Amino acid sequence: MLPIRLITADRRFAPYFWTQFLGALNDNFLKTSLAVIIIYQGVRLGPLDSSLTVALSAGLFILPFFLFSATAGQLADRFEKSRLIRLAKYLELLLMVGAALAFWVGNLALLLVLLFWMGAQSSLFGPLKYGILPDLVDESRLVTGNAYVETGTFVAFLIGTIAGGIVPALPHGTLVMIIGLPAVALGGIACSHLVPRVPVHSRELRVDWTLLRPTWQILRAVRSDTPTFNSILGISWFWFLGAGLLTLLPTFTKGTLEAGEQVMTAFLAVFTVGIGLGSIACERMSFRRVEIGLVPIGSLGMSLFLADLYWTGTHWDPFASERGLLTLREFMAQPNGPRILVDLLLVALMGALFIVPLYSFIQQRSEPAFIARTISANNILNALFMVGSAAAIMVLHAAGFTVPQIFLVYAVVNVLVAVYIYSLVPEFTLRFLSWVLVHVMYRLRVIGEENLPVRGPMVLLCNHVTYVDWLMIFGACRRPVRFVMDHRLSRMPLVKYLMRHAKVVPVAPAKESVEVMERAFATVSDELRRRQGVVIFPEGQLTRSGAMNPFRPGIERILRSDPVPVVPMALYGLWGSIFSWAEGRVLRKWPVVWRRRIVLHVGGALPPEQAARAIKTAIAGRRPRP
Repeated sequence: MLPIRLITADRRFAPYFWTQFLGALNDNFLKTSLAVIIIYQGVRLGPLDSSLTVALSAGLFILPFFLFSATAGQLADRFEKSRLIRLAKYLELLLMVGAALAFWVGNLALLLVLLFWMGAQSSLFGPLKYGILPDLVDESRLVTGNAYVETGTFVAFLIGTIAGGIVPALPHGTLVMIIGLPAVALGGIACSHLVPRVPVHSRELRVDWTLLRPTWQILRAVRSDTPTFNSILGISWFWFLGAGLLTLLPTFTKGTLEAGEQVMTAFLAVFTVGIGLGSIACERMSFRRVEIGLVPIGSLGMSLFLADLYWTGTHWDPFASERGLLTLREFMAQPNGPRILVDLLLVALMGALFIVPLYSFIQQRSEPAFIARTISANNILNALFMVGSAAAIMVLHAAGFTVPQIFLVYAVVNVLVAVYIYSLVPEFTLRFLSWVLVHVMYRLRVIGEENLPVRGPMVLLCNHVTYVDWLMIFGACRRPVRFVMDHRLSRMPLVKYLMRHAKVVPVAPAKESVEVMERAFATVSDELRRRQGVVIFPEGQLTRSGAMNPFRPGIERILRSDPVPVVPMALYGLWGSIFSWAEGRVLRKWPVVWRRRIVLHVGGALPPEQAARAIKTAIAGRRPRP
C-alpha cells in the first residue's frame, strides 16, 4: 500500500501534490465546460459550427506547448522552482477570474483567448511539475512520487471532466462556474505557498526569449542522450494512445455500444481507477528503485487489452432497449459488458506500468541543471504526438475504419513501436529480463544499496558464481554500468546476444589474445574517464567449488591508470542453482529451489590506494552466512 502520509502530512511533497492536483482540476473543468456550452447550448463563433469550434478550442490549448515549453524549461532551470510555481498559480487565478467574467457575459471569443493563455500557463507549469520532484523526495521514493502525480492527474481529469459536463446544465451552473474556477485557483495558491524552496542548479544559464531557437536547441540536446530521448518518445507515444482512446470513447460508447452517458462516465471512472491501481502496482513492483524493466510489461499489456476491446466491440450485439441508449445497469447485463470495463481498467493499469517508470527514469537520468529543459522537450513532443493522434483518427475514420478496428490498429502499431524502441535501447529489454530473473525466478535482497554512487566514476567488484551474476547486478544498480567479462562467453548464442546489447566488454588473458586484453583495458579506462561505472569480476572465471578463486592482477593495473573509488560487492545464494557449476554441470540440472533467496551485499566505497589489499577481504567478509 502506498504511504498515504506522503500526500497528507509530508511537508515537502504534500503541498506540491495538491498544487498540481488543483491546477489539473481547473484545466479540465474549464475545457470540458467550454466544450459543453458549445455543443449543447448552441454557442457559436461566427460562421463556425460546434464541431469546428470544439476542435479550435483544443488546438488553442495545445498550441502554447509548442510555443512556450522551451522558454518555460529554461526559466525552471535558471530560477528557484517554488517561486515560479507560485507565479504560475497567481497567473492561473488571473485567468480564471477572466474566464468567470467571460462565462457571465457569454463571450465565447474571450473564453477561447483565455483558453490559449491557460495552455500557456500549463506549459509554464509542466517543467516545474516534474522538474522539482527529485528535489522534494529522495531517490528511493521517486517512483512513489511519480505514481502519486500520475494518479492525482488522472483523478483530477476525471473530476474536472465529470463536473465540467454536469455543471453547465444546472439551473445555476454559470454561477457555480463563476465562483468555482477562482476558488479552486485560490486553493492552489494556498498550497503553493507551502511548497519548500529547492536549490537552483543552473544559475549561469542565460534565458533565450526567442521561441523557435531554444526549442530546437533543447530537442537537439536531449536527442544526444539516446536512452532519455527514447524514454521521452515512449511517454509521447503513451499520450498518443491515451489521447486517441479518450477521443474515441464517446463514439465507441454511443455509436458502437449504443450506451448512454452513465456508461461513458463509468468508462472514465474505470480508466482513472486503472491508472491509480497501475501506479500503485508500479510502486510495489519497482522495489523502491526506478525499474524500467516494467515498461515492456506495460506496453505489451496495453496491446493485449486493446486487441480484446476490438474483439468485444466487433462482436457486440446489445438487446433492444425501449428507452433508446443502454443505461449502466442494462450495459452490465450484456454478456460482454463487464469484460469491456475490465479491458479499459487493464489498458489504463498497463499504461501506468508503462509511463510511471519512464518519467522516473528521465528525472533520475537527467543532470539537475538540465532537468526542467528535458521535461520541456518531453512536453513539446507530447503535444506533437497528441496532435498526431487526432490527425490519425481523422485519417482512419475517412478510410472507413470503425472504432473497434482503430483499437486493433493501435494494438498492432503499439507492439511495433515497442519493438522498435527496445531495439534502439536494449537497456529496457535487459532490465525486463533482469527484473524477471531477480523477482520471479529468484528473490533478490540488496543490502547496502545506498553505497552504490548514483553518479561519478567507480569500479564495482564482485565474486563470480554463475553466468547470470551480471544480470543480478544489472537489475540491482540504479544507474547504467558496463561489465567486463570473459570473451569466451560471447560464443554462447543467447549470452552473445545479451552481452552485445548490454555493451559488455570482452576480456581475454594475454596468453590467449593480447589484442583483446589491451582493447578491454582501453575501453575500461575510457568509461571511467567519462565518469561511468564498470563492473569487474576479479576472479576472472566462475567458481567451480563455491569458494572464491584467486584474483587476477588486472584490477591493479586499472586502478593505477584510473584511481577511482572501488565498491566491493558479494553475491550469496546462487551456488547450487542451475546457472552455477554445482554438481559439475551448468544448465543441465533441475532447479532444486524455485524463487531461491539471493543476497547482494554492497560495501562502502574504498579509496583506490587501499583497494588492492582490502578488496578480497571486503568481498569475502561481506558474504552473508546461511
